[in-house]
Amino acid sequence: MAASRTQEAVAGPTLFDLMEPEPSLGAAPAGPPASATITAPHGTRSPKHRAAAPPLAGGVRMDAVSPTVMRNSARKTSPAPPVRSTPGERPRGKPAESEPAGPDAPVSTLPELPARRTAKARPEAAAAGDGRGSGVAAVASQEKSERRAARTSGLGEDEPVARANPLEAARRAERRRLVTAEQLAGRQRDISVSEFFAKNRHLLGFDNKRKALLTTVKEAVDNSLDACEEAQHLPEIHVTIDQLAEDRFRVTVRDNGPGIVKKQIPNIFGKLLYGSKFHRLKMARGQQGIGISAAGMYGLLTTGKSIHVTSRTAPSKPAHHFQIQINTAKNEPQTIKDEPAEVAWERGTEVSIELVATYAKGRQSVDEYVEQTAIANPHAQIYYKSPTGERREFPRAAEDLPPETKEIKPHPYGIELGVLMKMLKEAKRVRLAGFLQQAFCRVSPRVAQEICTQARLNPESRPADIGTHDVEKLYQAMQAVKIMAPPTDCLAPIGVRNLLAGICKEVKAEFFTATTRDPAVYRGNPFQIEIALAYGGELAKGDTDVSAAEPARVIRFANRVPLLYQQSACAAYKSVLDVDWRNYGLSQPSGSLPIGPLVILVHMASVWVPFTSESKEAIADYDEIRKEMKLALQECGRKLAAYIRRRKRQRLEADRRNIFERYIPDVAEALAKLTGASESRIVKQLQAIAHTRTAEADMELDEEGRPIRDGRPIVAAAPRGGRVAAGSPRPGGSPTATDVTAGLRPGRPDAETDELTGDESVVIVPENEAPPSPGELFEPPAPASNGKRRARRRRS
Repeated sequence: MAASRTQEAVAGPTLFDLMEPEPSLGAAPAGPPASATITAPHGTRSPKHRAAAPPLAGGVRMDAVSPTVMRNSARKTSPAPPVRSTPGERPRGKPAESEPAGPDAPVSTLPELPARRTAKARPEAAAAGDGRGSGVAAVASQEKSERRAARTSGLGEDEPVARANPLEAARRAERRRLVTAEQLAGRQRDISVSEFFAKNRHLLGFDNKRKALLTTVKEAVDNSLDACEEAQHLPEIHVTIDQLAEDRFRVTVRDNGPGIVKKQIPNIFGKLLYGSKFHRLKMARGQQGIGISAAGMYGLLTTGKSIHVTSRTAPSKPAHHFQIQINTAKNEPQTIKDEPAEVAWERGTEVSIELVATYAKGRQSVDEYVEQTAIANPHAQIYYKSPTGERREFPRAAEDLPPETKEIKPHPYGIELGVLMKMLKEAKRVRLAGFLQQAFCRVSPRVAQEICTQARLNPESRPADIGTHDVEKLYQAMQAVKIMAPPTDCLAPIGVRNLLAGICKEVKAEFFTATTRDPAVYRGNPFQIEIALAYGGELAKGDTDVSAAEPARVIRFANRVPLLYQQSACAAYKSVLDVDWRNYGLSQPSGSLPIGPLVILVHMASVWVPFTSESKEAIADYDEIRKEMKLALQECGRKLAAYIRRRKRQRLEADRRNIFERYIPDVAEALAKLTGASESRIVKQLQAIAHTRTAEADMELDEEGRPIRDGRPIVAAAPRGGRVAAGSPRPGGSPTATDVTAGLRPGRPDAETDELTGDESVVIVPENEAPPSPGELFEPPAPASNGKRRARRRRS
């Protein structure tokens, strides 16, 4: 029976013959054996078929053992440890007569393959007494020792299986890698908005330590200015930065605003996306309700310290001091301390945040931010103490608050389809026509009826009953019907007067000009663009950040807030590049800023500034916004070009005068000899003639480059046929009134209108002096000379 279950390998070595033995089990060295014998399971190919199969390299026959037998044997039993046969010893499972005897007996390097266990084979195998039970125990013991060794060496428990059957080990690993839907469902959970921004704080402007310090000061100052303006208080801001360690600072900002009620303090400073400005269409510095609470969260993450808030609402009420932390997992505030406090100021709020940061001067620093804030907010008084102990005061340049803005409703052109569907579902006890009039601005009964007619909807239908298809038709009709632009009383631009007052206070130049464009609309949101230019003066001496050989400096503002980062991504910067400054007397490389001592200020005022990110560092590139900025820059550029040409003429006239004065002594001496007159008298007369011919070199110009007579800017339109007595006409030769300064000289402001262009400007007239009459400023037209009449007669 045993002979029927075994076969000799007569066709050469098989795949099992080439398997290397385990070194730890004392296997014989590898090498081609003289002869080898294996136990062939049931179903193996016959020797005839093996002989017909083509051999592989080295005489290996792949069909000696079928893959099915290999898998079955690996699944049913583990491989027995290889045993080195000694001379004269018979391997188990082999008949004695099948192997040679003597010292040249072959060494078996492979474990024997057990025969397929059938009902007939089991009793015979038990009766044979071949020691199979002890072999199984040895295999189990070997597997156990291998698993222990694998755990010790860092290998997995499947290492023995991988050695015996790599395919099975790969299948087990693949099954472990597969994840079921139930496992995925168990991993799902809510993500708090504060938890998201704690991991992605770069979106809020906390990219690095230097920027984190600037963002913290910016958010606190913006909140203070907004609170003071809403309460109609002239802002007085105190900014103090104390350095506690090499990279640790404490930022303290205090204002004289209306204060904050006690129950609202934890939510305002300890909860993200909590505020009063997100749902209002009204010009304000803050919009999202993130800034100051995000600064407190950054301080908590970097130092572990709470944000300290002290607020007082009236002199008769006590102040309250809070220590607040933000729970990032729930986006909720945690009040660490709540106690009354004694303060010296009557009302206002003081915020103190400790954070890890870096302080440095120069561009994109806290110092630059405070300076630019003073330019855009000339009505604010700012006291600043830097970490180095330096104290600076930015005095108030205007005593008037910005005009109070009003909240407006959304415009139909600025609504989106999803928002419209939400508004229709929330509308109650109103008809469709009434809903359009109540929910949107500039929608009159006639416009509402026209919208319903074009959408083919009943004006008396209920908004909540309108289906999705009808809502889409209603939305398309709202975009197609011609509707008046939204109101602009929601905007509070800086104004030409205050804009020039602010830039003159901080920038030392010789020429200033500014303009404010009429309100425009983008996506239904009103906005207004303001531009100011400063040229020459100390900017050309190299004492400041801008010199004559460097590109112009661009200062960007959005709702009076300086934008210091991401300049190249901002629409304001791109609009400056769109202007061809070579037409205005400046050099400009292709695709770059103009070269020269020039400062360009760009301000955008809007109910909803389209920032490129939550950090509010750059204005998005909308065609309507970019067009308005370019037009405003071109308008100021024309004034700058007129000033540059006038200054150039003055330099040329001064050079001519120097040439005349150089030769006056010699000419006077020669004339005195010829005429016998006094030489000194001739010199005086020649000098008078030279000054008359070059009078433009002595012309005094105001800060906008316009000629001044007797300390007053010339502001009147020339009468028909007249010419300007002092100064030169605008390019092109047409006589016109000079542009006027705005808030640069002491005196009372008077509004003047250019009769030719219709431009309105602000004129500063000295106190107790009446403005000059047109007769004092302009000379009557000169009659045609006889020489011109004779020339016309010859041509005729």
